[in-house]
Amino acid sequence: MQYGLLVMGAPYSSPAPHSALRFAHAIITRGHQLAGVFFYHDGVHNASSLMAPPQDELNLREAWLELHQHHDVALDVCIAAALRRGLMSESEALRHGKQAFNIASPFELTGLGQLLELQQHSDRFITFA
Repeated sequence: MQYGLLVMGAPYSSPAPHSALRFAHAIITRGHQLAGVFFYHDGVHNASSLMAPPQDELNLREAWLELHQHHDVALDVCIAAALRRGLMSESEALRHGKQAFNIASPFELTGLGQLLELQQHSDRFITFA
């Protein structure tokens, strides 16, 4: 079965990202496919390379990166929600005249069309908010 995940909760202030990550590992362990993860609303903060949690806490960004590296899971971030919250890629930082950026590969800024495509290609689409 093919799954898609929508993560709408911010790291460390919502249980949604951690629950989504645990769910992702569970479905992969059971032999299912994870087509991708779309980060929306406050969930875009999961992509920030500036997160620095204490060493005894799970670094959610690093955990998402590991999921991508081991299982080739797409990590899409809503561009409108990200820009609104001060998260941007290097190209968006240049376009907007900003001096810094905090989203890098494999996280990719995309539009809501990518969310719709993920929904259409998934047998099950689960929202974590």
